[in-house]
Amino acid sequence: MTTTAAALPLSTFYGGWEMYQRNLAEIIAPLSPEQLVLPASSRHYSIGMVTQHVIANRVWWFHVWMGEGSPDLAPIAHWDPADPVEVPPRSSAELVTGFKATWQLVADVLARWTPADLSQRFAPPPQMREEERRAIGERTRQWIIWHVLEHEIHHGGELSLALGGYGLERIYGTL
Repeated sequence: MTTTAAALPLSTFYGGWEMYQRNLAEIIAPLSPEQLVLPASSRHYSIGMVTQHVIANRVWWFHVWMGEGSPDLAPIAHWDPADPVEVPPRSSAELVTGFKATWQLVADVLARWTPADLSQRFAPPPQMREEERRAIGERTRQWIIWHVLEHEIHHGGELSLALGGYGLERIYGTL
């Protein structure tokens, strides 16, 4: 890698992520409470729950694992339906606000980090059970960034498929 490339911010390499996250927020924004509780499929989370899971995942990895962002974001980690802390379902406006706040966290760090920062390792957070910590082990910043991005692509496809199945706007339109 050239010296110039090593000094570029990671946002240079992840430029499309912002548009994708904006598309996710835009398809969730107009949904009614009744639409948010529609199941993504018969044996999966609802549309709202999948969305909460995506938003919470950003905070889990960027804030809880890597210590980035404001402590004000910490409660969003509990939006994940699998989290032991029960939180009520979020409205579409709250979900859009969550997308924006957590995207700002991601955008800020991608603008600050460079390729030289990708090899930094992070131990599992103390909030995890000891057997989970041993099984998962340390992760590099590079692995965490990719994992969050591929997680959003996966669940974005799930949301798009579910919304399209109900005749609602998908990530790339109604086609």
